[in-house]
Amino acid sequence: MDHTQPYTEAYLQGILKSVKTIAMVGASPDKTKFSYGVLRVLSETGYDMIPVNPRPGLKEIRGMKVYPALNAIKRPVDMVEVFRKSEDLMSITEEAITIGAKVLWGQIGVVDFEAAKLAEEAGMQVVMNRCPKIELFRPFWKPKLHLSI
Repeated sequence: MDHTQPYTEAYLQGILKSVKTIAMVGASPDKTKFSYGVLRVLSETGYDMIPVNPRPGLKEIRGMKVYPALNAIKRPVDMVEVFRKSEDLMSITEEAITIGAKVLWGQIGVVDFEAAKLAEEAGMQVVMNRCPKIELFRPFWKPKLHLSI
């Protein structure tokens, strides 16, 4: 797939309809962080969210058990959502492949074309530089660009 081109609505919605369990790498307990808000909304929407953060002493976020790494999760994960720097995406991709995830999703600003290629060669679907929270609700808020200001 050419990740320099926009993803189709069908591709994004297909992923969001098919996944149930999402491991969020880079989940934060800080309510002011974007990852916290995305974790909250996806959880409240019905996704089984698994926060992943290696911070010592961090045991839970919003009542959800926090795991220090993807390989510490002992149940199936459909999607790995990445709230880390682009430079971290390759190593996270390798872990996501190891645990058998079906989708690799890089949050807004998270892009690594080599990591995407590796994931796709392993049979995963890939999205980069997008937010699943935004995409989840996009069908309901189409911009009305024809209106004058």
